[in-house]
Amino acid sequence: MTTQDGADAVTGDLAAEPKRPQRPAQRTDLFLGDLSVGQIFGSATYQIGVAEIKRFAGEFDPQPFHLDEAEAARSLFSGLAASGWHTAAITMRLLVGSVRISGGIVGAGMDVLRWPKPVRPGDTLRLECEVLEVRPSTSHPDRGLTKVRTTTLNQHGETVQVLVVNLVVPRRPRDEAGACPLAPAQPRSQ
Repeated sequence: MTTQDGADAVTGDLAAEPKRPQRPAQRTDLFLGDLSVGQIFGSATYQIGVAEIKRFAGEFDPQPFHLDEAEAARSLFSGLAASGWHTAAITMRLLVGSVRISGGIVGAGMDVLRWPKPVRPGDTLRLECEVLEVRPSTSHPDRGLTKVRTTTLNQHGETVQVLVVNLVVPRRPRDEAGACPLAPAQPRSQ
């Protein structure tokens, strides 16, 4: 299955090894100077199933509304719902597959984590990530911080998670002459 942008969809309940999300469009690692306020990234999709919800909950969040349909029907959720921590884990998986930060996605803290709607069996999740802030570090000249809002949406476009995080992002390394390898050459004065 492919998404609208041509990326492969990822299904949660696979018997074989899980399929990794495909990275849409972006093929190179990003550095701090490549990011700008207002920049938006999308992701592949991920479909979640009953068995996966119960498996995750059984190991990490063993509450009745994540494990048993009858108990879940009588709960605040009125039906089986994935753990919020499961939603966060799927979000991370999709994020790693869609926003390639050089050196990996390294968090420096979280400002917001909300789950406004439950994730249900059969939901297909996707991300919209918006860069909110980009600033060089004053104490570490080789890196900076980027604040990103990641909204996880279901197949109906409903928000199921909002996450605002601060990421440590490296600055582009300089070559031995002190120039950035991908920066345009500066004319030399004679």
